[in-house]
Amino acid sequence: MAKFIFITGASSGFGEATARLFADKGFGLVLMARRKDKLESLVQALPRKVEAHILVADVRDQKAVSAGVDSLPSHVTKNLSIVINNAGLAVGKGAIDQGLIDDWDRMVDTNVKGLLYVSKRIIPILKENGSGHIVNVASIAGKEVYPGGNVYCATKHAVDALSRAMRIDLVDHKIKVTNLAPGAAETEFSIVRFKGDTEKAKSVYSGYDPLVAKDIAETLWFICTRPAHVNINDLTLMATAQASAAVFAD
Repeated sequence: MAKFIFITGASSGFGEATARLFADKGFGLVLMARRKDKLESLVQALPRKVEAHILVADVRDQKAVSAGVDSLPSHVTKNLSIVINNAGLAVGKGAIDQGLIDDWDRMVDTNVKGLLYVSKRIIPILKENGSGHIVNVASIAGKEVYPGGNVYCATKHAVDALSRAMRIDLVDHKIKVTNLAPGAAETEFSIVRFKGDTEKAKSVYSGYDPLVAKDIAETLWFICTRPAHVNINDLTLMATAQASAAVFAD
């Protein structure tokens, strides 16, 4: 029986690329995201031999998260070995006193509370299975604060802290925990941050080669395939042209 990987935010970007790579490597998939059509298109593009389960849910909705996990067949949960807490977003950018409360709520509810809702429901399954691996996708914004990033940076600093706390809480259960902190990566991230302004989003990556989703997927594969006695606690990766959260090559 194949091992299964559970991926949130699986309909695009890092999540989609990770699903494709792990499917190619023989894993079964549990894919959670809000956009059913995107998930269905992804599954249709996978090799037929891959067993994939779609959970249409917003990680901000604790009841929907729990109901989705509860709907999984027992052979899936019994073979669930990896969880990628990938769902996350930035909304807006600017001085904190000019921020919109709705944007703040959306970031806190998705990036922090959503990760907690998924983890709380999945950890008992990993404990029952006797081992597992949780990877929390944070950000360079969880290591440094940059101009205009305030609340988004705060949420990713929270993810960084939760990764360390989860590692302490779960070490006796043979459950690995990794914090993955990517730098600038060209996905839907900036389109979401700038609320559909494609020109503004495109300008974020102008003049250099940013990371792409495949880079993150390949890094996740490396993290998740270390020997049983090896855990990568924290890994930061950035484009060669990026020196810090806000410094890029001219």
